[in-house]
Amino acid sequence: MLKPQDVVVLLKIVARGGEPWSYSLLAWELGMSASEVHAAIRRSAEAGLFRADRGWGAPDCEALEEFLVHGLRYVWPPVRGGLVHGVPTLTAAAPLAGLVAPGEDPPAVWPHPGEAVRGLALEPLYKSVPVAARRDPRLHELLVLVDAIRGARGTVRDLAIGELRARLGTSEAGTLSEQARVPPGQDARDANTHEGHHGKERQRLHR
Repeated sequence: MLKPQDVVVLLKIVARGGEPWSYSLLAWELGMSASEVHAAIRRSAEAGLFRADRGWGAPDCEALEEFLVHGLRYVWPPVRGGLVHGVPTLTAAAPLAGLVAPGEDPPAVWPHPGEAVRGLALEPLYKSVPVAARRDPRLHELLVLVDAIRGARGTVRDLAIGELRARLGTSEAGTLSEQARVPPGQDARDANTHEGHHGKERQRLHR
């Protein structure tokens, strides 16, 4: 069964835009352990959201888009809270901040000590999201869009879906993850091994 951190790991790989990765590298950048990252990849492959037929593998972006747009808000709906200091999300952060006029309410933030922005708490998908987002602006944008898809309505949600599709490479404007598309006739769930030349971490996903 998928866990919310699995989505964070997949989005991190998308944000890398095809650059090589390892479990240890992703773990450090995401504030997770290497075993957490490995388990997330395994669960994602079993769910058909990740394919490992070449090299390190990559998310199946068509399947990931379908899950994020149509399923995420029902599996992990947004949990909101009171005023806290944190990392901006939703329309308070890029890319939506440049597309939506600011409202009168305080901005939405992921609670995190030491941040300058004070706003209304929105629980992130995973506890390490604020740190991971600060380390990677591209990942921050993807997580903001996912928050809007699961927590906003109307125009804001529609804008977020369009922006997400562009970043996943599932629209004509997409550029980040063209490498993550599954070839015709290939089922991502059939790709259950890591292949390639990446040393000790080459291994079966389904041990």
